Amino acid sequence: MVPAEAEAEILAELRRLRARVPQLTGALAASADGLVLARDTAATEAEAVAALTAAALGVAQRLADTTGQGGFRELLVRGDNGYVATYAAGEAAVLTLMAEPRANVGRLHLEARRSSLHIAELIQETIGRRGPGSRP
Repeated sequence: MVPAEAEAEILAELRRLRARVPQLTGALAASADGLVLARDTAATEAEAVAALTAAALGVAQRLADTTGQGGFRELLVRGDNGYVATYAAGEAAVLTLMAEPRANVGRLHLEARRSSLHIAELIQETIGRRGPGSRP
């Protein structure tokens, strides 16, 4: 878990992202092992989404590695009712977004990539304050 101060900063970033991309229906940041760090979603299933994201992350990482594509950066799932997109936020966390089917995917990627970098920086600062070997 991240300290309350870092959680508040991550939540503020999620809210800014949702303001920049109005078609988002939810946003959450989670640790790579599936623990919710912060969420801005009405969905009561944030913990389940975080756990599923961790499972998908593992598969996506193996797929990218096996096919020689390098480290995991992002994953996009398009369903009948919209999108679920996951972005690496450093090595310790991921950003997962839910969006309406009418969302502009290019804009989604652009804004999410910016936010995931900022979230990675916030987490890295937290680790730096807590010392090496600490986990978010």
